Amino acid sequence: TVWRIILVTSCFIHLLRQATSRLLVNYAEPFRSQILDFLFTPGFGASLHILKVEIGGDAQSTDGTEPSHMHHEDDENYFRGYEWWLMKEAKKRNPNITLMSLPWAFPGWVGHGKNWPYDFPDITAAYVVNWILGAKQYHDLDIQYVGIWNERSYDSKYIKLLRYTLDKRGLETVRIVASDNLWEPVVRSVLLDPELSGAVDVIGAHYPGTNSPEEALKTQKKLWASEDYSTFNDEVGGGCWARILNQNYVNGLMTATISWNLVASYYEDLPFSRDGLMTAEEPWSGNYVVESPIWITAHTTQFTQPGWTYLQTVGHLAQGGSYVALTDGKGNLTVVIETMTRDHSVCIRPPLPPFNVTSQNATFQLEGSFASIKELQVWRSQFNFKTKKSSFFEKLPPQKLFNGLFTIELAEDEVYTFTTITSGQKGSYPPSPPSARFPKVYKDDFNVRNPPFSEAPNFADQTGVFEYYVNMSDPGPHVFTLRQVVTERPVTWAADADQTISVVGDHQWGNLTVTCDVFMERVKTGGVFIAARVDKGGQSVRSARGVFFWVFADGTYKVTNDLAGQTVLAEGRSGTRAYGWHTLSLTVAGQYASGLLNGYPLWKNAVVLSPKSGWAAIGTASFEPAQFDNFAVVAEY
Repeated sequence: TVWRIILVTSCFIHLLRQATSRLLVNYAEPFRSQILDFLFTPGFGASLHILKVEIGGDAQSTDGTEPSHMHHEDDENYFRGYEWWLMKEAKKRNPNITLMSLPWAFPGWVGHGKNWPYDFPDITAAYVVNWILGAKQYHDLDIQYVGIWNERSYDSKYIKLLRYTLDKRGLETVRIVASDNLWEPVVRSVLLDPELSGAVDVIGAHYPGTNSPEEALKTQKKLWASEDYSTFNDEVGGGCWARILNQNYVNGLMTATISWNLVASYYEDLPFSRDGLMTAEEPWSGNYVVESPIWITAHTTQFTQPGWTYLQTVGHLAQGGSYVALTDGKGNLTVVIETMTRDHSVCIRPPLPPFNVTSQNATFQLEGSFASIKELQVWRSQFNFKTKKSSFFEKLPPQKLFNGLFTIELAEDEVYTFTTITSGQKGSYPPSPPSARFPKVYKDDFNVRNPPFSEAPNFADQTGVFEYYVNMSDPGPHVFTLRQVVTERPVTWAADADQTISVVGDHQWGNLTVTCDVFMERVKTGGVFIAARVDKGGQSVRSARGVFFWVFADGTYKVTNDLAGQTVLAEGRSGTRAYGWHTLSLTVAGQYASGLLNGYPLWKNAVVLSPKSGWAAIGTASFEPAQFDNFAVVAEY
């Protein structure tokens, strides 16, 4: 079979998205910059074209909480969290990178007490537009795309009002993506409502299985897989990524495939471990791993740019696999071929139907403006699931063409790029430091006068937001503290706990002592805890178990085997009050736990049968302000 390459225009954009980079900011140099280079530097690694970030909403959004720019209606701060930093680092490496944003949740005040952001659409629209304006005003970042609400219902009235608000505030160039969920019902809404169609620029679907419905094509909108991949980044994950990068266009005419997530830089035992293009989950050691999806991405991104167009003759190969061809309209051509077999390219979802791929010869005939091309650069990745000796993004000798014709012998589980672009490079750095466990002795007094980030290193907020705080009313040792600041339940699609919690350390910690100074700010009803062996986070945090040592502003204490506080191991009087500092210490050894208050035994020998290990943690009994200081852990594995 001869595949003919002829020209027809179709917009092309290649995107990747970020949401799980909590630990990345904690890496020391030069390792942090090296990781960022593998992701963003053009012609080095993944060479990403677009970065999609979360508009933090003070709520659990899969593997943690991201802080909002507006905790309260009269509060604005455009320096919280790490998304601003990440966007600026991406822009520093690639000034042409496109920035995209999407809310996963909203602060509680946006919903006026309801878990719904659309009852007051003008408030929600102003909240989102403020974030976009803040990005420009405080960081000189131009946000080019914005979404509605991740994997939740959309509201047509809100989308129209968002478009109106963007235009009114001088943001006419910001495009709207709807609705970051399934194809339907948003496709039908766009077809039936001309005003809505005028407001929406892109139809974005999650995990479309490389297919889009015929109705979606009738909208004449750009179609994107606005979240995809989400697969463990071993070589099967790399195969998944190779297959869908091509076939999302071949089968579904989707001109963007957005990876969830950018880099697996969150604690390994949180949900969706290592579902990133590369792995960077050990800032304490400096270890990171450039996984196969980085180089699979490079097969497309290093040899195309936003604004390139797909060609008409994309398609499936005779013996399985697929190919796409793209051009810049100025004579350059890039062809990407993949021959991933089914069992070596299974994504986490949706289910993958059976199909066959076998080795084959493929002949390509360049016609029209490409007929005069005499030579193409060749890059190859070969997965080898038998020997485990795969090779990725290897430069081969150039391919000679005769009368625009070339033939390639294709084996199973390969990716090829044939291109006129000569600037490809497999970037490299010396190996990162060896992997190491989290330190067994860990301390943080939060004494940072001008912190580079709002959150303390290695603390991963799972519900609530814990920020550096300057306690101007304390002339003593607690001027610089860590404070939980979310005071009402957010509007969220995830199952936030009724308590707030931030975890830290190693999930394999079994025997350990956790110590922390605590300060309750809510009189009578306030409550705080320290914890050990916390077994769950992410969207499962509501059902987290461990050993939780609580003290309350009403002068009582409680020890529970769960975050929800239902399984009580001990309780009694503590004499604790709000607006006074107390030192809590929790020791868990084997099946027994004991606790100190201000250096004196308060309870001991509580029996803990499970869990056997988990993180250390701090938190509050409700969405309430409270402070923490002089945190310390001494642990055994």
